[in-house]
Amino acid sequence: MGTLVNNYIFKALESYPFDLEEVMEALNFALSYDDKNTMALTLMGRVYAEKLYKYEEAIVYFKQALAENIHAFEVYTPYINTLLWNEDYKEVEDFIDFALTVKGSDKALLYLKKAILHEQLKDYKTALTFIKLAKEHTFNSEFMADIVIEKERIKGKMPKKKKAKATKKPGKTPKNKK
Repeated sequence: MGTLVNNYIFKALESYPFDLEEVMEALNFALSYDDKNTMALTLMGRVYAEKLYKYEEAIVYFKQALAENIHAFEVYTPYINTLLWNEDYKEVEDFIDFALTVKGSDKALLYLKKAILHEQLKDYKTALTFIKLAKEHTFNSEFMADIVIEKERIKGKMPKKKKAKATKKPGKTPKNKK
């Protein structure tokens, strides 16, 4: 049975996001054979979040997948994104803090998501602190480039410091010497 479920999951993954009808059909078959399959639950959550914008329904699928296997790392990123889109800031912060304690989780990605959380909260200085942590935990040149892009975007949102202007004191003007 595992092979049949995997075939439907592969079919859904291959079709996502271009042929949503095919994706839904394959996911429904996969979940009918194994309603606890974390990959199928995650992709179903992604469809609800990314294509239907039904964040609450998506969160239910992600939580169900995590309840089955906390090491289902494929859930982490779409779940965090959905919580951010749904403005569930406390929940996303708690989840990221927890995920950072899970052995094998992608710490660089989690710190980057925490930076994005603080960016959305307009706490840019803290966001840059988490960008630095993401850099420290990155061991991939491509991902490092993504972090640099995120850092520049956050820096671009920070309020500009005003330069002190040299002001003239009223009544004192320099006199021309002859």
